[in-house]
This record gives sequence, C-alpha cells and structure tokens, in this order.
Amino acid sequence: MSADTNTADIETTDVAAAGTADPTATGETAVPNAVDDATDSTRSAPGSTGSARSPSVFERVLVVTGDDEAGRAAVDAGLDVAAAHGATVDALYVVDTSEHWDMVVERRERTGEALVEDAAARGEAVGVDVEKRFRYGTPHEEVLDFADAHGADLIVVGSARRTGLDRLVHPETLPTRVQRGASAPVMVVGADD
Repeated sequence: MSADTNTADIETTDVAAAGTADPTATGETAVPNAVDDATDSTRSAPGSTGSARSPSVFERVLVVTGDDEAGRAAVDAGLDVAAAHGATVDALYVVDTSEHWDMVVERRERTGEALVEDAAARGEAVGVDVEKRFRYGTPHEEVLDFADAHGADLIVVGSARRTGLDRLVHPETLPTRVQRGASAPVMVVGADD
C-alpha cells in the first residue's frame, strides 16, 4: 500500500499494516500505512509546524443498521470511526418493500425503529451524535441515494455469513451492491470482525 492509496479501496476491516515499526532496524525505509493516514485526524500537513489540527477525513458516517450480529457489528464499527474523527453518524434502516404484505412491512418498521433507537442510545453513551434515519424501498438503492444526498464520507454495512442455499437464491448481497455503486468508501464488517 502506498501513501497515495485511495481510502475508497479499503473494503473490509481486515487490513494488514505495511512497513516496519522501526525503519532503522532493517535499514529500509518504512512504507506509510494508508489506513493510518486516513484515520489519523491529528496528523499535520507536510511542511506545517504541527500546531494546527488537520480536518477530519470522516465528518459524516452512514451506518446501515440490521437485525443480526453483522448489523450490530456495523453499528459498533461506525461508532468507533465516528468517535475517532468527531463525526456524526446517520443510523439508517431501510424497510424492504419488495414484499408488499402489510404485516411484513409493519414488522420491519417496528424492527427498524428499535434498531435506530438502539444505535442512537449507543452513540450517546460514547459521545457520538447519531441521527436516526428511516427509508422505504430497495435497500441498496436507498442506501446509495441517502449517502449521495447527505454527503456521507464513509458507509458502514454489515455482512453476515451465507449458506449455500442463500448464495443461490440471492447471489448479490447488500454490501456487494453498495460497494459497486457507492461514491464514498465502504467498510464491510462481519459479525466475527
């Protein structure tokens, strides 16, 4: 990874650090770590005295909530990033309206309301401003539209393990579709991360 690596290329939380801890130990020059560069909001610009705080990389983090371990892990990861950068979190739940049965939609509404309320309470506990957001439609389309309309600097979405049958029935996951269409970096978080 080079210093000019685009943070949009960072797709998961599994990132290997590049370079050496002590460049003089091997006689080689340490390779800058693009992840550290992207997440270190206190680093000064080259040539500066270091007295001014540089602007944060992430000011608005969109967290896609979900009713599973991966969704909760996404909220945790999004709150961690937001806390490190002083960012605001948009906790978004999309009610999938592809099934138009009233009972299904009503159940999803109740679930979504509980999830965004939980994200807001967890954000308050760690000192992060969380705005509760709710949308109806096709999940990946709504996530992408919301991210563009609200200027999200980072999209955090959970990804659950899938069985063989689920892979056949739904070949493309929400994280895959969001990654493909997003104009902002996407962090995909698994429940085990």
